[in-house]
Amino acid sequence: MILEIENIEARQILDSRGNPTVEVEVELLDGTKAHASVPSGASTGTFEAVELRDKEQNNYFGKSVAKAVDNVNTIISENLIGEDPSEQRMIDSMMLELDGSFNKSTLGANAILGASLACARVSTKAYGMPLYRYLGGVNAVVLPTPMMNILNGGVHANNSLDFQEFMIAPTGVSSFSEAIKAGAEIFQALKQILNEKGLPTTVGDEGGFAPNLNCAEQALEFIIRAIEKAGYNTKIIKICLDVAASELYEEGECSGGVCSLSKYKINGNNLTSEEMIEYLAKLVQDYPIISIEDGLAEDDELGWQALTAKLGSKCQLVGDDLFVTNVERLAGGIKKKLANSILIKPNQIGTLSETLDTILMAQKHNYSTIISHRSGETEDTFIADLAVAVNAGLIKTGSLSRTDRICKYNRLLKIEEELGLNAKYLGIKAFKGAYIEEDCCMG
Repeated sequence: MILEIENIEARQILDSRGNPTVEVEVELLDGTKAHASVPSGASTGTFEAVELRDKEQNNYFGKSVAKAVDNVNTIISENLIGEDPSEQRMIDSMMLELDGSFNKSTLGANAILGASLACARVSTKAYGMPLYRYLGGVNAVVLPTPMMNILNGGVHANNSLDFQEFMIAPTGVSSFSEAIKAGAEIFQALKQILNEKGLPTTVGDEGGFAPNLNCAEQALEFIIRAIEKAGYNTKIIKICLDVAASELYEEGECSGGVCSLSKYKINGNNLTSEEMIEYLAKLVQDYPIISIEDGLAEDDELGWQALTAKLGSKCQLVGDDLFVTNVERLAGGIKKKLANSILIKPNQIGTLSETLDTILMAQKHNYSTIISHRSGETEDTFIADLAVAVNAGLIKTGSLSRTDRICKYNRLLKIEEELGLNAKYLGIKAFKGAYIEEDCCMG
């Protein structure tokens, strides 16, 4: 079966924060159509591929993506019409060559990714198979353990919490549907507890509650209370953190031969890298925390080496800003023994092929892979299928509220139903950390 692209059309739509983003629709010669939309991040790493925005203050306050849309409708469309969209690597390579920059700043990673994902989608539709099966083949059977954001802080919320995300992971249940049930019940229990304390239950960008709390410890205590109120315990439900430390980091300055130390601002205090590591280690010791994302800043390489040496055998240490879904940055991190896990965000790198290459390298070197959403999301559920396609075992797609988050969970519930008895749920075994492996075997 030979497929041929007849038309490619992009448009500007709105993401979950009301900001413009790119949607791309690909039509085949036989009339088959499919589209994909591109999310946008708030806490973005310095090394991410460039999201092209117009920067005209009188047009969506500079956030319009008209130029990226135009690049799809002219340059990308003109070069891909007549090509076979199922030749994914060829399609992606053509766009990279058209862009010609090292960070996709010419056409925009948002333009390129929209076309890349839409080509995969329309091929899937033409072949009459689900996306996860098209991408992953017969071996795509693992439903990811969800890391559910139930308390927001940092740049995702207008509150006093320094850490960006406080998540729960249902690791002691036997299926994805049971994990969703547990997460939803704990989310509702947390809402009741916050209401009883007179705290607001408005939500942040990713759907988690965003009350004004004093510190991470207070947030963790609330979560443990919610777990217990919902009828669970911390052997079944674990906690994960996204510190987003790059947002809390201030590099030291040198003047007159005197250099000040780089520091992290936590709870109003300035911490050195060593003190930050000790603080995180204390949290892991005191609370059922099994995963810490971006525990240190993207530029704090020596700190990451020390953090990994200290906690890497006890806890999953996730590189997001550190690796930005970039195979070269990941290769450097593996060599230098930085982290033991990677967050996968397709829009950080800009094509499906490069995303898959990064996942393959991580899995080859025994790094866990977490397929992730962005704070500015759409109703597109591509990442849900991607998580199953590559047997990632883990997914981050926000809280148990807001349709832009829930749609990914609902898609995974349907996939679980389709897979039937073939569906696998790894639970705690999907996470990195020796203590975790021991814990999962304690019965």
